[in-house]
Amino acid sequence: MELREVLQQRRSVRTYQDTPIEPHMVQALIDTAILAPSARNSQPWEFWVVLGKHRIDDLSDRAKAWLVEKVAHNPTAEAAQQRQFLATPELSLLYHAPALVLVAAPSFEKQADEDCCLAALTFMLSARDAGIGTCWIGLARPWFNQSATKAELSIPEATSIVAPLVLGYPRQWPKTQERNPATVHWIG
Repeated sequence: MELREVLQQRRSVRTYQDTPIEPHMVQALIDTAILAPSARNSQPWEFWVVLGKHRIDDLSDRAKAWLVEKVAHNPTAEAAQQRQFLATPELSLLYHAPALVLVAAPSFEKQADEDCCLAALTFMLSARDAGIGTCWIGLARPWFNQSATKAELSIPEATSIVAPLVLGYPRQWPKTQERNPATVHWIG
């Protein structure tokens, strides 16, 4: 694909085939992700990979239960929206994906989170180019950043999970959505 096609056709994929993602494919996507720019070329990222639908479904169920409890008595409008979203019984927070990649900042360097976001986007675009769908699961980030979750996954406490990404081969690609025109302010 040409770069513009990749950009236009990248979508958040939420339904995946049962086909596993091979470790070498995940490694190839990570090898591309690390080509992302970073402040002072610091490259402050790490990638934690979980393969296997059953293991990911277990993490998904526990993350969803934790989130339901967390927002249960929160009176904010955002929490109400999250409660409504999470109340769907058949919802899998990680969409039954066969692979999960946690893009993480191992330090609190200035710009580390932003640099990890750039690596995550590069990963997602590379995946689309390879015919693999991805979805950034921001709602799950607080659960993955809990001490107990990090300990279970052998992630050091000081590491910050920035971008939980699920990936797999899509059952179908979501339709491309039109974009609003950019708001541009020319300063002369």
